Amino acid sequence: MFSPEQYRAIREGAGLVDRSNRGRIRLTGADRRAYLQGLLTNDIQALVAGAGCYACLLTAQGRMIADMYVVETGAETLMDLEPEVTRRVARHLDQFIFSEDVAVTEITEKTAQLGIFGPGAAAVVAQVFAGGPSAPSAAALTALPVLANLPVHWSDVPVTIVSRDDLGGQGFDLVIDASHREALTRAIVDAGAVEVDPVVADVCRIEYGRPVFGRDMTEETIPLEAGITDRAISLTKGCYVGQEIIIRVLHRGHGRVARRLVGVALDPGSPMPVEGAAIRSADRDVGAVTSAANSPALDRPIALGYVHRDFTEPGTAVTVATEGGAASGVVAELPFVPAV
Repeated sequence: MFSPEQYRAIREGAGLVDRSNRGRIRLTGADRRAYLQGLLTNDIQALVAGAGCYACLLTAQGRMIADMYVVETGAETLMDLEPEVTRRVARHLDQFIFSEDVAVTEITEKTAQLGIFGPGAAAVVAQVFAGGPSAPSAAALTALPVLANLPVHWSDVPVTIVSRDDLGGQGFDLVIDASHREALTRAIVDAGAVEVDPVVADVCRIEYGRPVFGRDMTEETIPLEAGITDRAISLTKGCYVGQEIIIRVLHRGHGRVARRLVGVALDPGSPMPVEGAAIRSADRDVGAVTSAANSPALDRPIALGYVHRDFTEPGTAVTVATEGGAASGVVAELPFVPAV
């Protein structure tokens, strides 16, 4: 059930989102970054300790196997990704190791991932770690680039703090041994964060226009269709699996793909469409909805969906199928709601 209080926490204060259900994989060994460099779309080799990036794992045909967030701590490389694909990705990474000094370990069950998001997130995190060794200040946390990471301790327990922006503003994921999940949750709430249900967090994600694998991106998706090129793909690194297709579309096809992910803003008061609902222009089916939510910030239903490339221009009039018939709307710029 949607909670206005929880939504305000993310938009105006600090909201705690337990993201422990996401999958987590650890890579160790001297060759780990060079090894990932040939498999992932972004420049993993360039990561120094404390840095991170967003990336995809592709098939040879340029279609997505998964997307993931990758951070380099100096001692290991950590990635988190959607739970449904974690085991497959871990096996995929492991099966291509031959003579390289790399070990792949799935650590989902052994770790917890607690996200704090909102304008007050940095202050909350700073308070949680206040007084500890190398405790970060709110100012230092605010200055971190997205996916930068800090190793700290909380009650003598190692924690990795990762700067994130998934929900439309600065946030932080705290990755800790799973046995300390409840105690750290209490400490975060005591520092001023409000626990937020995943339903509310998903509304913020959609308002920010961030696609999620398994809903807005699938194994049939080429990253260029999903609008994640700037974040996920390095155009200067060496070869990786699927690169030939990506480069061919970018250079020979001038980036033109058959469909693209867009935002659709429906008229106020319209019924919220379901995932898979048809998007139409005049009498023509031009696409389908992948995610939808009622936006408190815009006071109207909004959706993410793929439409034919001829209908991606913001302001294009469309209708979206609903249980009550069809709702009118327009293609909208993403994000719907700017970062706070």
